[in-house]
Amino acid sequence: MQTKKVDIMNLVFLGPPGSGKGTYSLRLSPLLGIPHISTGDIFRDAIAKKTELGKKVEGYLKRGEFVPDDIVLKVVRERLNQPDCKKGYIFDGFPRTVKQAKELDKITKLEAVLNLVIDESIIIQKTTARRICEKCGDVYNLADIKMGQFRLPPILPKKQDICDKCGGKLIQRPDDTEEIIKERLEAYKRQTQPLIDYYKKKGFLKDIKIVGPPEVMVPRILKIVKGL
Repeated sequence: MQTKKVDIMNLVFLGPPGSGKGTYSLRLSPLLGIPHISTGDIFRDAIAKKTELGKKVEGYLKRGEFVPDDIVLKVVRERLNQPDCKKGYIFDGFPRTVKQAKELDKITKLEAVLNLVIDESIIIQKTTARRICEKCGDVYNLADIKMGQFRLPPILPKKQDICDKCGGKLIQRPDDTEEIIKERLEAYKRQTQPLIDYYKKKGFLKDIKIVGPPEVMVPRILKIVKGL
């Protein structure tokens, strides 16, 4: 798939944990020529490297809790100052609160907030079957989900447990358990609904119902983005 690269495109993907924010933003990133930014990935990398940041956030992530705003915002400011963000970015799962959104408004201007809509039972099946490349962060999925007209086939690597992109080992994140996923979904509802309302009032929010696999959804999302 080819598309014309835009001059500046600042996007945010919202959606419940496991709705596909990482999958779709990672696939759109090279098509639009802008970086995919996941604060969760930044935190997990910091934990693996045992940095000062990693020590601060490890407990929150293990409990399935959101990292406090002051820590997240500091990381975001530092990331947006890097050269690869000059032409735009795709935020995956940030901001999570109205406070974070208002702080983001002070340092950058968004073109759109894409809100992924998907049934919770599908999220649980999908997320517990998710596998992540420990090197490059590419996302795969072992689940083969059929619910009514909804069809979500697995996203499998060519070689079992090995990333197609870089050859890294595919792993299951420690927070991808059913118990933690349910806790995160409840936390998401409490904390993020006001954020959805905030962006609706600003006219930035675009709901996108997930009805199939990435090969179906990526062209649809790309069409929406190109129409901005």
